[in-house]
Amino acid sequence: MHLGNSRLRDIVVIVLAIAAAWQRPAGVYAGQPWSDARTTGPFFCQADFSLEPYGELFKELETLQHELVRVLGISPANEQIRVYLFKDKASYRSFLRRQLPHVPYRRALYVKHDGPGMVFAFRHSELAVDLRHECTHALLHASLPMVPLWLDEGLAEYFEAPADERAFLNPHLASLRWNLRLGMMLSLEALEHKASLREMNAQQYRFAWAWVHFMLHGPVAAHRQLVDFLADIETHSPPGLLSARLRGRIPKLESEIVRHFKTWRRPTAGTAFRAERYKRFQMHRL
Repeated sequence: MHLGNSRLRDIVVIVLAIAAAWQRPAGVYAGQPWSDARTTGPFFCQADFSLEPYGELFKELETLQHELVRVLGISPANEQIRVYLFKDKASYRSFLRRQLPHVPYRRALYVKHDGPGMVFAFRHSELAVDLRHECTHALLHASLPMVPLWLDEGLAEYFEAPADERAFLNPHLASLRWNLRLGMMLSLEALEHKASLREMNAQQYRFAWAWVHFMLHGPVAAHRQLVDFLADIETHSPPGLLSARLRGRIPKLESEIVRHFKTWRRPTAGTAFRAERYKRFQMHRL
């Protein structure tokens, strides 16, 4: 199943704004028959099945925080994030009906009310993708007072892929190149106007991912603006619009992102410049 295109977003961040949507404080699910628990980095996970086979996935989640700190320049999570995992879809749906009856059903959820953030998911073939996506949301919101919707989703789309697939093998890449060949472009300003997940479709998720990829792997100036933007958010300084910051440094912004993806290929011995650009990101981007 496609991570972000063939399904119209089964995985979604939900930040609860209405107290009526909440029935219990964070972590108080004592009546649930949890079978196993693990702590890794800022995550405390409980499951109603054995977590023994998921050691590598938990290592990935711990590494995910290090990557966000390294690449985005944000502080580590300042709260513990609770992760609740269920053995199957039926158990998961039953739990959500009891505990979060006002939240629309999604295949995986990140929820934050007054306390620490929580991630809910169930065991299936795409569990690792779901956890990387939702835990990216959770880590961002555990470090920052807010994240613009498009950027929140674009970063989660980027980091939901396994680490060795993020730069070159994300499923969004092929569809995006077709969009660009057909002259389809979604500006950063158009994404910045999206105020609700209901306003975002598969193409908009794809372009949110594309702009994140451009800032992480494209011009150094673009990455610098992203880091500075997030730093202002973290220190509660008015950040303005990221689009305005980028256009101030890269006037022909749309032309540059088209060129970025037109030339973006996995580096080989014959593509020294591209290899160096990728190495710079991998080793030390800040």
